[in-house]
Amino acid sequence: MKIKYAFFTTIALVLFLSCKEEEKKSETLPQMKEVMAIHDEVMPKMGTIGKLVSELKTKIDSTEKGIEYDKAMKDLQAAHKSMMDWMKGFGDRFTSDEILNGAVLTEQKQEWLNEEEKKVKALKLQINNSIENAEKLLE
Repeated sequence: MKIKYAFFTTIALVLFLSCKEEEKKSETLPQMKEVMAIHDEVMPKMGTIGKLVSELKTKIDSTEKGIEYDKAMKDLQAAHKSMMDWMKGFGDRFTSDEILNGAVLTEQKQEWLNEEEKKVKALKLQINNSIENAEKLLE
């Protein structure tokens, strides 16, 4: 009788813990997907940044307008560098299983994900603003 009780208690405990793990996974997965969705939205804009930098580079001179072109070009380059730095830092913090499959995160990694979400939102603004400014200058 004691063996049956221990067996069923063990099974119940395993099921309970696996449900808890699945619950954690489902809580983290939407946030990770949101972070990756923002990345996926702005990553294609790296080509636009490169094109705009090339256009601006030909217009830089010592005039007031030329100085504006230079500033816009430097803003674009800074946005591009920020994206590359963010991707490296993000990749260093999380495994592909955590990023792609929603593997359960430790408490520390959950804190990092919260930080990375803020960073990628700021990065999106930086990229979009630098592109918008450069395009207005080139009109």
